[in-house]
Amino acid sequence: MKKIVLAGGCFWGVEGYFDQLKGVLDTSTGYVDGNKKNPTYKEVCNGIATHAEAIEVTYDENLTSLETLLDHFFRIINPFSLNRQGHDIGRQYRTGIYYTDPEDATRIIDFMNQHFGLDIKKVRTEVKLCLDYELAEEYHQDYLKKNPNGYCHLDMGLAAPEEKK
Repeated sequence: MKKIVLAGGCFWGVEGYFDQLKGVLDTSTGYVDGNKKNPTYKEVCNGIATHAEAIEVTYDENLTSLETLLDHFFRIINPFSLNRQGHDIGRQYRTGIYYTDPEDATRIIDFMNQHFGLDIKKVRTEVKLCLDYELAEEYHQDYLKKNPNGYCHLDMGLAAPEEKK
């Protein structure tokens, strides 16, 4: 099992999207890359905490690859947008890839260079070692499963049928 933390705007939809992918064993919503321990949603939203909304993805590398997950990530985010995804605007909606295995850093950078080519300099998605992922409050976990008509800015159909669980 491997883990990667992805910040792609509102974490409800990002978690819902990755939950449906083959090889993804578990996801959680949380906060990453911030200035304090145990931030609350209110602190993140009002700027007291400087974290990004993120999800932690636990996956089986025998069933899916880091590169496949990155391909999916870039299907659902705008990597050129700073502090905004869809209608959501603010520092907590910045995009980032936070690796937990230092060996993944090179794979991520190589993937992004290949994927974006000459546009790589325009990409605003951070790539950093994950130092501080904190779980979000329980009501944010599996939000779209609990609230099927809940807010989501993503097109959940972007995963090809053969890539779904």
